[in-house]
Amino acid sequence: MKFTLSWLKQHLETTATLDQIVDALTRIGLEVEGVENPGEKLAAFRIAKVLSAERHPQADKLQILSVDAGDGPLQVVCGAPNARAGLVGVFGAPGAYVPGLDVTLKLASIRGVESNGMMCSTRELELGEDHDGIIELPADAPIGTPYPDYAGLTDPVIDVAITPNRQDCMGVRGIARDLAAAGMGTLTPLIFDPIVTDGAGPSVRTDDTAGCPAFFAQTVTGVTNGESPEWMRRSLLAIGQKPISALVDITNYLMIDLGRPLHVYDRAKLSGGLVARKAKDGEQVVALNGKTYTLDASMTVIADDVAVHDIGGIMGGEHSGVSADTTDVLIECAYFDPDHIARTGQKLTLTSDARSRFERGVDPAFLDDGLAIATALVLHVCGGTASEVTRSGEPPLEPRVVHYDPRLSADLGGLHVAPERQARTLLSLGFTIGAIKSADAFSDALFSTIEGKWPVTVPSWRRDVDGPADLVEEVVRIEGIDSIPSTPLPRMPGVAKPTATPEQKLERRSRRAAAARGLDEAVTWSFLSEAEAAPFGGGAWTLANPISEDLKVMRPSLLPGLLAATGRNLKRGQQSVRLFEIGRRYLADAERATLGVVLAGDRRPRGWRDGKAASFDAYDAKAEALALLAASGAPVDNLQVMGEAGDAWHPGQSGTLRLGPKTVLASFGMLHPLVLKAFDLDGAVAAVEIYLDAIPPKRASGFARPAYTPPALQAVRRDFAFLVPAALATDALVRAVKGADKAAIVSARVFDVFTGQGVEDGHKSVAVEIVLQPTAKSFTDEELKAVADKVVAAAAKQGASLRV
Repeated sequence: MKFTLSWLKQHLETTATLDQIVDALTRIGLEVEGVENPGEKLAAFRIAKVLSAERHPQADKLQILSVDAGDGPLQVVCGAPNARAGLVGVFGAPGAYVPGLDVTLKLASIRGVESNGMMCSTRELELGEDHDGIIELPADAPIGTPYPDYAGLTDPVIDVAITPNRQDCMGVRGIARDLAAAGMGTLTPLIFDPIVTDGAGPSVRTDDTAGCPAFFAQTVTGVTNGESPEWMRRSLLAIGQKPISALVDITNYLMIDLGRPLHVYDRAKLSGGLVARKAKDGEQVVALNGKTYTLDASMTVIADDVAVHDIGGIMGGEHSGVSADTTDVLIECAYFDPDHIARTGQKLTLTSDARSRFERGVDPAFLDDGLAIATALVLHVCGGTASEVTRSGEPPLEPRVVHYDPRLSADLGGLHVAPERQARTLLSLGFTIGAIKSADAFSDALFSTIEGKWPVTVPSWRRDVDGPADLVEEVVRIEGIDSIPSTPLPRMPGVAKPTATPEQKLERRSRRAAAARGLDEAVTWSFLSEAEAAPFGGGAWTLANPISEDLKVMRPSLLPGLLAATGRNLKRGQQSVRLFEIGRRYLADAERATLGVVLAGDRRPRGWRDGKAASFDAYDAKAEALALLAASGAPVDNLQVMGEAGDAWHPGQSGTLRLGPKTVLASFGMLHPLVLKAFDLDGAVAAVEIYLDAIPPKRASGFARPAYTPPALQAVRRDFAFLVPAALATDALVRAVKGADKAAIVSARVFDVFTGQGVEDGHKSVAVEIVLQPTAKSFTDEELKAVADKVVAAAAKQGASLRV
């Protein structure tokens, strides 16, 4: 939220400097995101007078001006239709940066005539939208004066981040109240003169007491809707609000000033009275932003006898908005239920300044005063005659009393604050303690009459306070979080016990192994769009109130997020992408811990030795899967390679690693081209998903590792070449060979696969190396031959024959 320093001082009597105020705001929990001076960017522009204006000899729409900005006449070429001799405006000399054009002025020749700068319009200086002519100032404006000084643009603008629980600080007055409580000054009283009324109030009512508990309104007839006063326009412009008209600017000003959204209707555009009611399914309204919204029966609207004119508490309708021809207005001041506002805004994906305040919760006790202040401003600025006020419904004003023990400041907040000081702080923030209504009414004698826990009445504008802990927070933040002494936590005696669960240890090992293999860790959203989840079977869980339509489905796989991150990296010129993530998949039955890997781009860059670059393939994915499973403690030697990885994977170039036919530990391979198309990825992409929760836990064997005892005898290696059917998976052959003699054979691996000359069609030659490890004594020739016979026999059961 933005406001100027002078705006703040309308509510806060203070001698504090800007730096002191900024420090205090952050100290009490209203973090200052930035402070800027809008006049700094316009410091090079000065007030100048046009001494003469002559037609350009080479262009009918251009004039040659003689301009005096305090340093003598300068020649300027200008195309503004209102440029004329005697006009006083704003001049930018060569070297000045024009923010509205994003250019720096320099000496130029325009149609053969030298031009020394330019006379500026409001749009060029980002002071408004008018660009039909240059700025016209009063004739007595001081020539040569920097324009920001003359226009009062040197007022610093403070930008504060308001947390969702501080609805009371969505107005300048609420921020001033906090600063006053923090000792930065005194909160000025909110005083306004009573309004003279004439005639009955408008016909308004609320039929939706759940969505709109209270609907107050007042009419003003005979208004003139021109420009708003200069002081109001200047305040709105300083914080980035575009002035529109007096009536609209008044509502915008009060929303920022007091945190009270209002709406003004043109009565001539209404048919009958107004009613707050539930919308009908399918009803439509064209909002002030020009967009058409289709409503449903859960939404609160303001309507007349014919049509809907307002999405209650969020945005008014275009049809009934005020214009320059408006003479009679109806001012609406209503209270809308925060939950209803939030749900409606989410359904319509519609945000506004009014919604941001109503869904946090505006002050329900400020309807009469808010309406009176708005009406008074309309009468003062636009003239007219006000009617009586019509009130329909009742705002929720049930008082909330919290019984507070001042010792909680030390017990919960870690900060000892004297009870009297705590009481003064709470009273300054608007709380009531027993019979003490304000800080001005505080006295030691009256305070001493309060026994036991304090009965603290919460002010109507503090919807966020509902318990003693909230009062501790108020006291501590006003005292200053940095005042809390640093206190170390007590340490338990003895040696600390490990706290990591087996699941956490598994994830830690997997993360370290993936990083050690050169993979880069990514952390992606657990939420996806429906389009991203669809290639992976769609999501089992959909959020009812997502922060965005693109983040509404709980991810069924880690790969969509990794693929989106891969696409962003490749589009930014990354040649090789190796990403991994450890997170949760959200399936219908449970959350599943998973490790995902995506390999894209070049596996090996091009070079003089290897020629062109090589891309990743399914074997790279399999290697990563096996290595990460081994690091995670999976029994990789017992795993089987099987197909059926899923529809998201490329058929024939993907598979699964299983422990038995049913327990799937990982899916790996190339992703399906349709999946890549859905994520706008070119080229082949390899991927792995390891299902960490499916890895069987290790048997408990104590903390000590067994001593390393290398074998006393040398291992023996033997090679076998088998002729096997082309369809036979080499994995099945290797497992059969290794199991031929489990006592002697310690490992088996494929080191060559050959098809071509000498190998009959439909077959392939697979060469397998086995390692035999003797234990008590070396193998004899007979024993080696017996093992070899077992290997050949085991291979024959798989349809393999020894190649001769």
